[in-house]
Amino acid sequence: MFVGHALLAFAVAGLIADWHGWPRRHALFVAVIAGAFGALPDIDILYALTGLGHWLLADGALSAPTAFWNASRTVHRSVTHSLLVGAVAAPAFGLVAFAMQTREPDRPRRPIGSALAALASLSLFGLLVLAALLRSGPLAAFVMSLFLGTGTLLSLASVRASTLASALGDTPDLNSASLPAISPSTLTLAALWGLWSHPWGDLVTGSPPDWFFPADSTLLASRVVLHSDPTLHLLAAFAIELGAIWLAAITFCRLTDRNVFAAIDPRAGLAAGYGLAAVVTTPPTLDVSYHFVFSILSVGLLSGITLRSPVSVARHPRLQPVLPSLPRTESLLATALTGLAAITSAFLAYVVVYLSSLGSV
Repeated sequence: MFVGHALLAFAVAGLIADWHGWPRRHALFVAVIAGAFGALPDIDILYALTGLGHWLLADGALSAPTAFWNASRTVHRSVTHSLLVGAVAAPAFGLVAFAMQTREPDRPRRPIGSALAALASLSLFGLLVLAALLRSGPLAAFVMSLFLGTGTLLSLASVRASTLASALGDTPDLNSASLPAISPSTLTLAALWGLWSHPWGDLVTGSPPDWFFPADSTLLASRVVLHSDPTLHLLAAFAIELGAIWLAAITFCRLTDRNVFAAIDPRAGLAAGYGLAAVVTTPPTLDVSYHFVFSILSVGLLSGITLRSPVSVARHPRLQPVLPSLPRTESLLATALTGLAAITSAFLAYVVVYLSSLGSV
């Protein structure tokens, strides 16, 4: 679900911005910011690398995946997945953007406002770190600091990228539309949506997040079971993930004036042969899913590389797309979309064969 968190935030933010009539460049940029913040809560998974370190030093009693996930449970889906933390962190990231913008060469100099914004953001950061320390100890405070530090870097990078894109758009020699500078309020909303959208995807794949950390909460305290059959539950969760990826792909093509289906090689349907795996391999579950996930992703990767469509994906060839046709951009997009179509074909075939096998038992 790591990818799905970011892509769902990207897709919804982009579609809402487009629906409100924003210029598509601006909508795409805001969607990228929302997607980046949608992935941010999983920064806590870095602590799980300590589990791999223990595995390397141990006698091999546990497998590498088991050691990794056992370590991740110490802090994963806790401090960084809280709705309360997101509600405080997002405005703090917006204040960072405000402080950064007032220091840009083309912006009015407001040293007092910049200093106050920086002080306010640091105060909010300190409050969150202190709350994590008092509630769960030094490890939680460290993870919170890592989360806030990475979010600050995302805010600074967003402001800088927006400023550079706006400057390039104003250059007469470049045939491109200007990108408005991202406002602190827009960045705050994008960050808030990204952070708040993230925890819900964990309800079907693992233990529920700590919704209101540092406060206690019994909201949705157990995993949502999509089906009593553990394999069908996994397949349903995979379908949700696949749907989020398709929504992001359609959103990206819409915002860049491209046709999503023109890039897909029809031969991607040949990946349906993967359905035979349902009768020759162990049915996957949340506990044992690596053989299914890695094999079906390999089918998509190989299909995308070997079957990518040579057809141009630009919807209107005479119009300049929102994103310039940089070298290999069209080829990479065709590869990604064809691979995604192959994964979808393989997945649907697997589901049909698996359901058929259940009926014959």
